[in-house]
Amino acid sequence: MRTSIATVCLSGTLEEKMHACANAGFDGIEIFEQDLLVSPHSPEEIRSLAAQLGLSLDLYQPFRDFEGVPEELLADNLYRAEAKFRLMQALGMDLMLLCSNVGTATIDDDELAAAQLRRLGDLAARYGIRIAYEALAWGTFVNDFEHAMRIVDLADHANIGTCLDSFHILSRGWDPAGIEKIPAEKIFFVQLADAPQLSMDILSWSRHYRVFPGEGAWELDKFMGHLVRSGYNGVVSLEIFNDVFRQADEERTAVDAMRSLIWLEERTSVHLVETDGPDACFPMQLATLPQVAEPTGFNFAEVKAENTEHVQQLLSQLGFTFRGRHCTKPVQLWTQGQARIIINEQQARGLEPTIAALAFDVEDPLVAASRALQLKATAVPRQSQANEAVLQAVKAPDSTEIFLCEATPDGTAAWTDEFATDGAARSGQDLITHIDHVNLAQPWQHFDESVLFYESTLSLAPRPSTEVPSPVGLVRSQVMRTEDGNVRLALNIAPLVMEQPGPSAESAYPQHIAFGCTDLIALARNAVASGLEFLKIPANYYADLQARFRLAPELLATLQELNLLYDRDDQGEFLHFYTATVGSVFFEVVERRRSYDGYGAPNAPVRLSAQYLLSKHG
Repeated sequence: MRTSIATVCLSGTLEEKMHACANAGFDGIEIFEQDLLVSPHSPEEIRSLAAQLGLSLDLYQPFRDFEGVPEELLADNLYRAEAKFRLMQALGMDLMLLCSNVGTATIDDDELAAAQLRRLGDLAARYGIRIAYEALAWGTFVNDFEHAMRIVDLADHANIGTCLDSFHILSRGWDPAGIEKIPAEKIFFVQLADAPQLSMDILSWSRHYRVFPGEGAWELDKFMGHLVRSGYNGVVSLEIFNDVFRQADEERTAVDAMRSLIWLEERTSVHLVETDGPDACFPMQLATLPQVAEPTGFNFAEVKAENTEHVQQLLSQLGFTFRGRHCTKPVQLWTQGQARIIINEQQARGLEPTIAALAFDVEDPLVAASRALQLKATAVPRQSQANEAVLQAVKAPDSTEIFLCEATPDGTAAWTDEFATDGAARSGQDLITHIDHVNLAQPWQHFDESVLFYESTLSLAPRPSTEVPSPVGLVRSQVMRTEDGNVRLALNIAPLVMEQPGPSAESAYPQHIAFGCTDLIALARNAVASGLEFLKIPANYYADLQARFRLAPELLATLQELNLLYDRDDQGEFLHFYTATVGSVFFEVVERRRSYDGYGAPNAPVRLSAQYLLSKHG
């Protein structure tokens, strides 16, 4: 599949955008007219730079407000078009996008529109240029891709074809199955965009909220399936209008864009095999990726800081055992049950405690790492001695290191043998059994990128997002998880006022690791006896709790005494508590009774408020 991207998707100058697209691996670009107009470089210089970078110049766009006009205005439009054709010749381009008229059309007549397109085709042919006619979703008379194609058929000109744009088709609810009826040779270009499902005017939706494939609500693999069945074998391009992308680093955005196309190409291939069978053959060849099963669990979580004394104290108070220091690195291992926490003090000067790495149990780490790298993830370099385990790792969009470890039937990890125990093992039963879930704060600019990263590389499925009120604004939360719930990862966008300011992390939005346990009340009593101070929960919470659930007086008294939180639904009960925050990290312990599958969402505002008050008043 040949890939392209419109320069309007990225920040920066035209030249910076071109370098970013080439570095990300795109085959070509669409030049958005405004990017060229503000460039200090001549069209010939842009053409030369594209050749140096190995980029084809696939589409010049947009040409607007041409058809459906009186004859005197058509003459002006043809004059404008000829000027653009000469410019395109200097650029070495042969395809121009023509949007359906939204500003000057006054005549609703398909025959007239087709005749005017035919005249444009005659002019374009003299310059060796083709015209891709696109139905804008808000076009005055033409807003449907099938309507646009009927006009193209009426024009009956070799240099006039159509451009299909997923946004303009799916935002209006048009059935994309009609794509299969369009002759492949008349589909001159294809533009893709995903989008969240919003209720607003289509123009604003289009101009501000498009996202890359896999980051919105649409089933673009099915859209692509119709396109492939049509016999189309041309360029597949991205055209994304998004305020965030236009402010973000162009190199990073280009990589995110390329990842989305690689992911969509694989998803389309899988979709076609499922619907058309493995022997179906189409002109467009779709690449696939190494197939990986979803992770079976968390292998470990890593907290990094210059001074980890308070983190160690919290773990000890929760009943974790210090398993010793690594044989070659300034790293500690703490365990309880199959919950493993790495405490890392290397290269951490000035850094307050933060979640630096997560490790997942996977069936084949090498295959999983290969898939991640093909999806444009960055490998994490690690120095290992000859007798140390070689761990595969890549970097997530928020810079969290993601380790891919081999799953074992009994849940053990061979790398733990590299830690020499120099402390006495804790006696007694392990009440904490595993890592239940992890909550990571995400920069607002890269939230959608993170969701796609975890879905495409680790096969974690996104659940519907929620918004939780805090004292300083709404917190958006997106849970990514495996089907069986053995891996649960919550990605949160904090209000801007709580964004992480730097290595101190003193005012950062807190992240946490949640441990699953078998008896929360017993563990809480043990922790209190060890000196652990829980996050203080207000009395008003417990009064409301009793009003909602009519709890037994003894249970309610115990919850309030120990600052425990409670939730219940038709599937079961949920008990949990939180520790104080150290740096940007705190711990949660949860007990899921029966089949409770949530996270105590009604309690999140209580936690956020308590943390806010503690940060303000200590």
